[in-house]
Amino acid sequence: MGIKKTRVAILFGGRSTEHKISLLSAKNVVKSIDKEKYESLLIAIDKKGTWHLVKEDLQYLDKLTQEENPIISLDNPVILSQNSGQNLLYTLNDNNTVAVDILYPVLHGTYGEDGSIQGLAKLAGLPCVGCGILGSAIGMDKDIMKHVLISMDIPVASWATVRNSAEDVDYSDIASQLGSELFIKPANLGSSVGVSHTTNEEQFFDALEKALSFDTKVIIEEKIVGREIECAVLGNAYPQASVPGEIVSKGGFYSYENKYLDETGAELHIPAALTPEQTERVQQLALETYIGLECRGLTRVDMFMTPEGELIINEVNTIPGFTDISMYPKLWEASGLSQTDLISELIELAKEELESLNKLVL
Repeated sequence: MGIKKTRVAILFGGRSTEHKISLLSAKNVVKSIDKEKYESLLIAIDKKGTWHLVKEDLQYLDKLTQEENPIISLDNPVILSQNSGQNLLYTLNDNNTVAVDILYPVLHGTYGEDGSIQGLAKLAGLPCVGCGILGSAIGMDKDIMKHVLISMDIPVASWATVRNSAEDVDYSDIASQLGSELFIKPANLGSSVGVSHTTNEEQFFDALEKALSFDTKVIIEEKIVGREIECAVLGNAYPQASVPGEIVSKGGFYSYENKYLDETGAELHIPAALTPEQTERVQQLALETYIGLECRGLTRVDMFMTPEGELIINEVNTIPGFTDISMYPKLWEASGLSQTDLISELIELAKEELESLNKLVL
């Protein structure tokens, strides 16, 4: 009689504008997961937020990644029981139940990376891969993240925050404080969605309107001249940092197109060409950031290294891309951890974290 496999519900798709990237990441997770230890249960979340149970089939995922609106035609809706300890999915069409051991969200952006799925898992009493509610929420909101890091004396790029409307924004005032070259970003998105680089007033207001179409809060950042360094962190109470990597973008900045659509749009240097002392400083800052933001499981910490050698945190990604060309799994591969072993470690860390929380006196 074989060992009972852990049933892992892999959540992908979702309501976010990063829906399509989630499909690519999920495809890679399903391909790489250790099938001797784990049974994959695929949950596709459509753009309206409905969960659908789908068959575990790489060809099926291949098909989904090729379609413009891939999840709208699914017809096997399910809901997750919020009764802690039941760990059940209910299929709405036939009222059947499906047992689940752990949630593995591969959901980038809002409604998945922001603490919402993590809160649902907590209510259901299920282990959930990655950060918890607080770490996810702080990591998602670039404005709040900066305030927290500043309180810890961790350097970040100077910025201004705009809420809801561009009507009262004074470009001259912004430019005098932050410079004429600016980066404008929705506060609660990733994958460079809605991000613009501007050099004049006309571009600035066009970019601001664009970013406000994605989020009610937008950050305006000064341009930092420096190398783009990324470090992958893995663990709970005692996290570890990978070797650092460097992104050399060929299109001005690391845009959505460079990340996911154009394989020649950027060069990934893994490991980054750093001295041993620089490598240690990058890893230490990544760990300090990870711990300070209450991260768990995994996070990719992105930073700049200025020509003077100063390190400045750019942002963090609590559910980093897991595609074939994504930095997070590649950094761990360069550090000696295969994608299969990395996924196994993430699943076991989620179990460990819930066990730790369950020992607390309520």
